[in-house]
Amino acid sequence: MFISSTRRTRAATIFALAAVLAVAAPVAEARPGGGGGMGSRGSKTYNAPSSTATAPGAAPIQRSQTQPGSTMGNPGMTSAATQRPRFGGGFMAGLLGAGLLGALLGGGFFGGLGGIASMIGLLLQVGLIVMVVAFAVRWFRRRQGNPAPAGMSRSALQGDSTPGNYRSAPSSATGPGPAMGATPRGAPQPTVGKVDIGPGDFQSFEIALNDVQAAYGRGDVAALRNLATPEMAGYFTEELRGNESRGVVNRISNVKLLQGDLSEAWSEGRMEYATVAMRYAITDVTIDLRTNQTVETGEPEALELWTFVRERGGRWILSAIQQGR
Repeated sequence: MFISSTRRTRAATIFALAAVLAVAAPVAEARPGGGGGMGSRGSKTYNAPSSTATAPGAAPIQRSQTQPGSTMGNPGMTSAATQRPRFGGGFMAGLLGAGLLGALLGGGFFGGLGGIASMIGLLLQVGLIVMVVAFAVRWFRRRQGNPAPAGMSRSALQGDSTPGNYRSAPSSATGPGPAMGATPRGAPQPTVGKVDIGPGDFQSFEIALNDVQAAYGRGDVAALRNLATPEMAGYFTEELRGNESRGVVNRISNVKLLQGDLSEAWSEGRMEYATVAMRYAITDVTIDLRTNQTVETGEPEALELWTFVRERGGRWILSAIQQGR
């Protein structure tokens, strides 16, 4: 009777621990574009942006309506794309599931001790797994490439300085870097020109950073359509609907630019593009609407490259987001 009661108590404790882990807040980026690359950069969608002091490297764009070899991006959303996978989600779930099941059946790392010792072993096992996975996630996220040349300061991106007080990256007209997707032979080549970016433009980019994050945190689709291309607004809408179907909502606050550099700026016909590397502080949490509990928390800082587009003389809007590294 005592053994049976002990086993029932042990099983109940294990399932309670599993429930706590299921609702615990993992580290994940739920902000717009978090964890992946999306959008279009005209003919340079599949080219690597120029290195900057803020972001020596950038992850490639993974979701785009611009096909490799196309000269211009498609501004509309034609179909819904699949949700981005997040590193660590299924991996951690598999490890925890295997560990809990093994402990329940008496086959965990400390399964042979029984009683209180077995329970302590279970807790140590789960803690070890969480620490290993968290370390792996942070290591992969914080990897950086080779040293980059100095760029302009944060004040330059804010527009607080004169043009002579900052240095921009080389114009993309001389080549943006190694191409990931080349234009097919015989395809018409876009006419690429130089675009001068001044303090007013940098101020517009910082304002856009705050406005896009705020609109996404409010779930304001109308505002996002005004701030981004139809393609990007479509991706954001898809993510917001996905959150709604999961019964969660993303809350974003305390967005503050910490450092920024111009990566490249160019024109294609009447369209002008600018890619800016930005490191910024952010409070990013995902809330369960039913329990009002935090189920996901983002890193306190983000490093991303945002590409903006406008018709010559028009207003800048967001056309792509890439993760910096």
